[in-house]
Formats: sequence, C-alpha cells, structure tokens
Amino acid sequence: MKNHLVIGNKNYSSWSLRPWLLLKVKDIPFEEEKIYLYRPDSKQKLKQYSPAGLVPFFQNSEVKVWDSLAICEYLAEAYPEKHCWPQELQARALARSISAEMHSGFQLIRNQLPMNCRQKMNFQVDSDELRMEINRVNSIWQDCRMHYQDKGDFLFGEFSIADAMFAPVVLRFNSYGIEVGSVARQYMQNILNLKAIQEWIEEGIAEKPVIEQAEI
Repeated sequence: MKNHLVIGNKNYSSWSLRPWLLLKVKDIPFEEEKIYLYRPDSKQKLKQYSPAGLVPFFQNSEVKVWDSLAICEYLAEAYPEKHCWPQELQARALARSISAEMHSGFQLIRNQLPMNCRQKMNFQVDSDELRMEINRVNSIWQDCRMHYQDKGDFLFGEFSIADAMFAPVVLRFNSYGIEVGSVARQYMQNILNLKAIQEWIEEGIAEKPVIEQAEI
C-alpha cells in the first residue's frame, strides 16, 4: 500500500494541514483522501480508518498512525534523508520543544482564531490572555529566525516539522490581520510563499461546505 493520508476540510482543518504540508515540502509521495467534517456520516467514515475517529490519519503497508505530530514523527524516522527535524542536536531539541508546545497549547488562538482560509478581517484582540499567546508565538518565530536565519528561510533554516506545526498559525494570523514583529512577519511571508501552502489555500477557498463553528 502506498502512503495514504486522510484529511478533513482544507479550509478549516489545521491538524490535517500539518502532516500534509510536511509530505508536500519534503517531496514524500502520498495519496490524499478528504473526508468532510461535521456531516452526519463524518464520524462513521473516519472510524473506518482511525480508532480516534479524527483527522489526520496516515497509513501504508507497514503502519497506521493518527495525530498530526505522531504522523510527522513517523515520517522523520521513515525518511531520515528528508531531514524532517533539524540535524543539529541543540536545534532538534528546540524544534521538538516548540512543536510540542504548539501541539498542546495556545488554546485561545485555536478557539478565538479558528483556521479559515476564506476569512479576511482585522480581528480586534481585546483579551490580555490572547495577546499573551500571540506574543509567545511572535517570540518563538523571532528567536528561531534570528538564530538560524543564515541557514535558510524557516525556523531552523531548512523546512522542518516545527514549521509544519506552526503553519496553521501563520494562516490564522494572515486571515485575521494579527500584527507581529517584522522578523515574524517575514517568516509568515516565507511560509505563505510556499507553493504547497498556496495550493492548500486555493483548494480550501474553493470548498463549498461551511462549518459554522469555525466562522466568526
């Protein structure tokens, strides 16, 4: 069986974007299957693949893996030549730390700024707690770029899992007009310039289904 990735709506599914983007940027062949979310039969379809009943889900002839970060970790092990994590030990440790922080945190960004490729507005940040999360993201991007900017355009120079984990935040900040510092803003542009990201956004905007929970 070839690499097979099951994803949700491209307009909304931030968790689906993460492994999809890593596969695309690292030029790892895969087949894509989309299951639209929040439909009466969505859970039933997803349960045919994932025990968790969630997207994303990845499988091939050797493994079945679910959860964005778990899929990315599998790809790093299965394709070591693709350098999915930074090669330097210290950089790799930091990349894993910020990826885990993204995976488990930033709940206000998730809830108040849901990913929506079609959305274009200037969101008014009126919560100190939300502003703290935005500032933390800005600091992560700025610190990584300042330290590794001579190695390439991404957080640790070469595109890595850390960039895949933060890419949906780039799309959120872009959709809602969230202001960040100049270094972070340039990093956002580097992500938005990726051909794969442009493909995802274009296909997300073209989708017909609307998920009301993700519209603000």
